[in-house]
Amino acid sequence: MTPSVSTVCDETGSPSVTRKVLSKVPQVTFGFWIIKILATTLGETAGDTVSMTWNLGYLAGTVIFAGILLVLGWRQIAARRFHPHLYWATIIASTTAGTTMADFATRSMGIGYAGGSALLLCCVLASLAVWHRALGSIDVQSVHEPQAERYYWITITFSQTLGTALGDWTADTGGSGYSGAALVFAALLAVVCLLYVRSRVSHVGLFWAAFILTRPLGAAVGDLLDKPLDDGGLAISRPLVSAALALSILLLVKILPQNAGRVIDRQSRIAKVQ
Repeated sequence: MTPSVSTVCDETGSPSVTRKVLSKVPQVTFGFWIIKILATTLGETAGDTVSMTWNLGYLAGTVIFAGILLVLGWRQIAARRFHPHLYWATIIASTTAGTTMADFATRSMGIGYAGGSALLLCCVLASLAVWHRALGSIDVQSVHEPQAERYYWITITFSQTLGTALGDWTADTGGSGYSGAALVFAALLAVVCLLYVRSRVSHVGLFWAAFILTRPLGAAVGDLLDKPLDDGGLAISRPLVSAALALSILLLVKILPQNAGRVIDRQSRIAKVQ
C-alpha cells in the first residue's frame, strides 16, 4: 500500500510535506485488549510450565524465553509492515519472558515483590522518559520506524515484567488470593476506562496504565487456573491451559479485525517562495 503525500502549512506558515503512513502496531480497539489479556494469561501459564511444571527453573526459563523474544523482536522490527501473527507472537514472547524474569528477580535473587516491583517500575518510567526525549512522543500509534519500535518493545517487556511482579505481590502477600487479585486489577482497569471516556487525562498515559494493568490481571487469572487447590487455584494442567489460550488467541487474531494504526509523518519543510 503506497502512502499518500500532501502539502500543508505548519504553524509558521511554511509549507511542509506530510506522508500518511501505517503504524507497525495494531489499532487499539476492544478486540486488542481482549487478545492482550489472553496473551498475558498465556504468558503466566506458559512461563510457569517451563520453570515449574518441567522443573527447568526461573533462570533457564528466562534464557529460553528471552532468546525467543530477541528473535521475534528482531523480525518484528525488520518487517516492512504490520503482520498480526508476528506482532502477537512477539507480545506473547514478551509476557512469557516477563513471567520468568520477574520470578527470577523476586524469588531467586531474593529482592522480594516490593523490591522487584519498585525496580521494574523505575525501568518502565525510565524507558518511557528516554523514548519521549529521543522522539518527542510515546504514542504507540507513532510507531512506524525502527528507532521507535526498539523503544516500544523495550518498554513493553519492562511493563510485562512489572505486571507479573505486581500480580504475584497482590495475590501472595495481599491476602486476597488469585481471584481477589484478579478482581482488584479488573477494577483498576475499569477506572482507567472510565477516565478515558469521562476525563481529560492524557489518553497516551492511560494507554500505558492499562497496558501495565492487563499484565497482573493475566498473571492472577493464570495462577487461578493452574495453581493447586490448596493454594487457592483450580489445579488445571498448565500445558493444557496454555494450549487452550494459544488456540483462543490464534482464532481471535483471525476473526477480529487486525488493522495497522495510521500516523501522519511530517517529512520535510519546503522553503517558502519569496
